[in-house]
Amino acid sequence: MGRYDCLVTADRANGIQMAVSAARRHQLVVLPTDTVYAVACDAFSPRAVAALDEAKGRVGGTSLPVMVGSPRTLDGLVMGLTVQGRELVQAFWPGALTVVCEQQPSLTWEIGSSDEVAVRMPLHPLALDVLRGVGPMVVITANRIGEPAPTTCDAAFDQLGAAVEVYLDGGPMAAAPPSSIVDLTGPEPILLREGALDVELLRTVAPDLRTQDDDSGAP
Repeated sequence: MGRYDCLVTADRANGIQMAVSAARRHQLVVLPTDTVYAVACDAFSPRAVAALDEAKGRVGGTSLPVMVGSPRTLDGLVMGLTVQGRELVQAFWPGALTVVCEQQPSLTWEIGSSDEVAVRMPLHPLALDVLRGVGPMVVITANRIGEPAPTTCDAAFDQLGAAVEVYLDGGPMAAAPPSSIVDLTGPEPILLREGALDVELLRTVAPDLRTQDDDSGAP
């Protein structure tokens, strides 16, 4: 197990290299995102995904979210992306926008039983460097179920400890709202969670965006 102070240039380069190597060996990595510290693994490694579930104390539940290092990666993971969906991605990636899409049926991963996948490209240089080295990764808050989301590497270590192979310490993080989640699986985008990006801002790009209340069928 290693921990790297990524505020130091030499440690940062070494830490990224070690994190990429660990993920390729089906191991877990803790890294900062633009919201909180997260635990990550290769999305295409069932062994690593199982280890992540065990580390968090997670049993089944919803499908795990995926992060990518480039918008171009999205087309290899999802299908049926609408024009407005693509425009949302172009406008707000990298950043605090998570999109829920139909996943490509040919994908061989075990991130949940759903035919949909939640994907985001974060706005954090450390996370992006690791993602570009590994490829798509499952990335989820680095806490045990029921515990607070960590905003420091120390807090993540206190919860996950030796279950994680590499810790990338990017310093303490300011409190930040979570990403906004938009469902792109239908003909019109639906806002599932309003986070860092509010509905008015999202509608400047996707004017047909509805909220869940809008989707109730009421006239």
